[in-house]
Amino acid sequence: MKTVPSLDAYSVKILEALQADGRLSVQDLANKIGLSTTPTWKRLKALEQNGIIRHYTTVLDRHQVGLGNCVMAEVNLARHVENVVEEFEQAVQRCAAIIECYSTTGQGDYLLKVVTPDIASYDAFLHSVVFKLPGVSEIRSAVVLREIKSPSPLPLEHLG
Repeated sequence: MKTVPSLDAYSVKILEALQADGRLSVQDLANKIGLSTTPTWKRLKALEQNGIIRHYTTVLDRHQVGLGNCVMAEVNLARHVENVVEEFEQAVQRCAAIIECYSTTGQGDYLLKVVTPDIASYDAFLHSVVFKLPGVSEIRSAVVLREIKSPSPLPLEHLG
């Protein structure tokens, strides 16, 4: 298990502020956390270099871009040999419709979050993509009716 880095209160404030608004300038970020620009910039660069901040992105409303269907698909693999697992995970990485993938314990081996324009597109996606993924033996799909909380900033209270 990876050790949690030691972060001072200003670094935690930077992370919280950027999770709320990733477009903040260094000046605005400095003003928001109560520090001058140079130390804020240095902390920000250290957070990036240490991999705590992995990348910056923009969150889109999937409905506004024509992706009204969201499905959580639980996938089982027939065999758990290294090359099958590796091929499956690489194939998942290449598939744009699969926006999240988790290796899980319990009934399924993987949990996929898939977005498509509609349920017919999901059915076509299953036949043209998922059923052809290496090692897939079983898929259970649950159509998302409403998203109650998504996406969410990470809680950072434990760092302070």
